[in-house]
Amino acid sequence: MALLSHKTKPVGGENLENWEFVGKGGFGSVYKARHKDWGFDVAVKILRDDVSLPEESALFAEAGHMEKVSCEYVLRVYGIYQGLIQGLPRQGIVMEFMGKGSVQSLLRDLGGPPPQPLVSRLAHQVALGMNFLHSRKLLHCDLKPSNVLLSDDLNAKLADFGLCRVSASASDGNRETELIGYTFKFKPPEAFDTSYEPRRAFDSYSYGILLWCIFTGKEPYPAAEYSLVALKVPIGDRPCLKDTDQKAELVDLMKKCWDGDPSNRPTFKECLGVTEKLFSMHRPGVPAAVYQVLTKLDPATSNQHQSINEVVGFSSQTPESHDSMDCRPMKTKSPSVQDPVPDEVSVYTITMSPEKKAKFVDDKRADLIQVISEVMAITEELGDMVHSETYALIKAKPTSMEKMRLLYSRTLRSGGIAVKAAFFDALKKHHPKTVEQLGG
Repeated sequence: MALLSHKTKPVGGENLENWEFVGKGGFGSVYKARHKDWGFDVAVKILRDDVSLPEESALFAEAGHMEKVSCEYVLRVYGIYQGLIQGLPRQGIVMEFMGKGSVQSLLRDLGGPPPQPLVSRLAHQVALGMNFLHSRKLLHCDLKPSNVLLSDDLNAKLADFGLCRVSASASDGNRETELIGYTFKFKPPEAFDTSYEPRRAFDSYSYGILLWCIFTGKEPYPAAEYSLVALKVPIGDRPCLKDTDQKAELVDLMKKCWDGDPSNRPTFKECLGVTEKLFSMHRPGVPAAVYQVLTKLDPATSNQHQSINEVVGFSSQTPESHDSMDCRPMKTKSPSVQDPVPDEVSVYTITMSPEKKAKFVDDKRADLIQVISEVMAITEELGDMVHSETYALIKAKPTSMEKMRLLYSRTLRSGGIAVKAAFFDALKKHHPKTVEQLGG
């Protein structure tokens, strides 16, 4: 605990409520919980009750590293958890909660790669985070899709860095540790030498494999066991590039990153020269790409906005067709008697981006709380975006103002662009004049 600064205070169990199990990792379990005083959700990584002293020290070392490199592209740490879990005293790290899982879960749920604009943003954000990490004299040593977490808006942040070597040293050799997940598939060829000491080039290699995963939507060497990868990677085998555009700058970058000679691999500062250019090129298409992916990930949102997707040119695509997907919205015709706009989609809804809708919802909060009366109708249209417990609490409030305050505090404030855009569309449907009067 001494690894944390005086600014990071312990978080007791009495401060947290609405616990939800998220998943398990090498050190224990991860939960989502709401901090009563802060008013937003956090992630709590809880140590197993049978952890050894080295593992406990490693967990607090992780918290200390996270605090040292706190930035926009690295997961924030809020403090050390001290409290009871199922009646037993436990310890853990309280961290920023990332509502859309990881790059690994994103690729799995999409069944293929994201649209190109989102690929370019993910590649750039990971490079920014890694460059910052290296500038603080820290290595990651476990860069892979499951350790790149995603916010509600699908922005990327690095997590679980600096643990690879500690975990390996606590096991019986490092084969057992490597076989957890598929970390070994992201190891550079030199790292299969038992005397190897990690260097920055280790992370550059892992980044190259990670880029391939994001670019193709696939897992590297899916059928290969550790022994085969350890044999083949040092002699030059790499993930297949048959289905990728050989001239793409991102493909050229990944090939440089996984070069067999560590001295030939680019630093992350050099990687930024490529990723920033690509991101700038695709940046106008990012909001539409994010909106498309979010509606596919959330069936309730997808069903609700099906007509919107059709109007702006988001057609349903199979995973195989992602590579050729054009994510730019189609130009829409002016509404006419012969070519009407669907009843549930206004001209404003078509032309206004999800980000502008979200900004309207944020900027007009005070006004909307005062004047909106059809709160339950709007809440019902949001569907699964509103937690069942929150729905019950909103329904129990006696006045519309109280209902709106609760909807903002429990759903809209912590929700991302997609949630706020869906709220705007429901608002436009039930209170069109109010939206117009407020500048919408």
